[in-house]
Amino acid sequence: MSDLHPAASPAIETAVQNVLSEARADLEALVRIPSIWADPAHRDDTHRSAAAVAELARAEGADAVEVVSAGEGAPAVIARWPAPPGAPTVLLYAHHDVQPTGGDEKWTSPPFQPTERDGRLYGRGAADDKAGVMTHLSVLRAFRSLEGGLPVGVTLFIEGEEESGSPTLPALLAEHREKLAADVIVIADSSNPATDVPALTTSLRGLVDCTVEVSMLERPAHSGVYGGALGDALTALCRLLATLHDDKGRVAIPGLVHNDSSAPDLDEATFRSDAGVLDGVELIGTGTLPERLWQQPAASVLGIDAPKVSEVANVLLPSARAVVSLRLAPGQDPLDAQRALHEHLQTHAPWGATVTVTPGMVGAPFALDPVGAVYDTARRTFAAAYGNETVEVGIGGSIPFIAEFARTFPGAAVLVTGVGDPASRWHGIDESLHLDMFRRAVLAEALLLTELGGRS
Repeated sequence: MSDLHPAASPAIETAVQNVLSEARADLEALVRIPSIWADPAHRDDTHRSAAAVAELARAEGADAVEVVSAGEGAPAVIARWPAPPGAPTVLLYAHHDVQPTGGDEKWTSPPFQPTERDGRLYGRGAADDKAGVMTHLSVLRAFRSLEGGLPVGVTLFIEGEEESGSPTLPALLAEHREKLAADVIVIADSSNPATDVPALTTSLRGLVDCTVEVSMLERPAHSGVYGGALGDALTALCRLLATLHDDKGRVAIPGLVHNDSSAPDLDEATFRSDAGVLDGVELIGTGTLPERLWQQPAASVLGIDAPKVSEVANVLLPSARAVVSLRLAPGQDPLDAQRALHEHLQTHAPWGATVTVTPGMVGAPFALDPVGAVYDTARRTFAAAYGNETVEVGIGGSIPFIAEFARTFPGAAVLVTGVGDPASRWHGIDESLHLDMFRRAVLAEALLLTELGGRS
């Protein structure tokens, strides 16, 4: 290998290889738990998932393991391994809650029955983010077999409500600040551009969402008798939602931050293939793909309450509602964006309709300048594990934890690493983890901790 991709330590490579089979079994066990905290029907499952993670941490010799929550928030796990004398403490973050399935019947194999196909493990949470949980635990397991044990202190923090916007995270951080303090924070909840190309994520968009309800009538009215003089709420809602974008698909909400990007443009054909875009469908927005995906806001309608086509009646609907999601560019104040979204919806009500907006989750965007010894170490060790140069990327998604932790611990270096790739289908049907990339991710983190502890 070149100096850019130095050879990994044979001892560490062997230790990692030796734990992968057990790690795969533990990952599958976690995937079988439907920890959908956003669904009240799965609250007990999420507590069961946290208990399973806590038990895995105890098995790896943690000095202290707690399952904690703030108020009515989701259960999180905090486990700690003390630092050797003079060594830094590294906080390892992931989350054990998962997204809803989007319809079990749409999956090729059941979403909570982990299934391997063509070198990928399919299942909800297999990539996002139970793979992150098991990346951290696998590294800890590997070091138990190595002479000298862990080269750094480790605090494992596994959140339980990231997919719900982390609403109680600020309270959780305030309550457990001393336990979570660290010199370096590693967040295994992002993605790589390819299974053999490691990435450090340097920017993430923020997020606000809301439920908007449009009301037109006191009760349903006959569409033939009253239609033509009266509008219906579903049509009014569609007209309102259409105002979120201009004719080119750019977000039309005033007052939002839009940034430029110096990143090289992405290959459009590859992007369309990765996203599953149908032939003839045009991309929306303007600017380069990195600008549209990482540095500009994006508005989406995630769901509409409406009668099923098979159950319609010939009536004008009195009310209709939808969930609107707004991703925020780095540098955007999320509360300002929330006000802008609400004002836009209120002021664009068609035909005098009554519009009620109920706020939802709020998450701040994040950007960092990856300069310094910790980032240099990460680039070098990840290159050694993956065999290719480490790249810097933005991500259009949101991880509220990162901005909250950066505010709480401003002196800590933050590394956002990947356990997914473009084929992982995070949040989608047939989510999956590339198993050989998982091996590389574990090796990369083990090499990182080794060098941070001064044992290279």
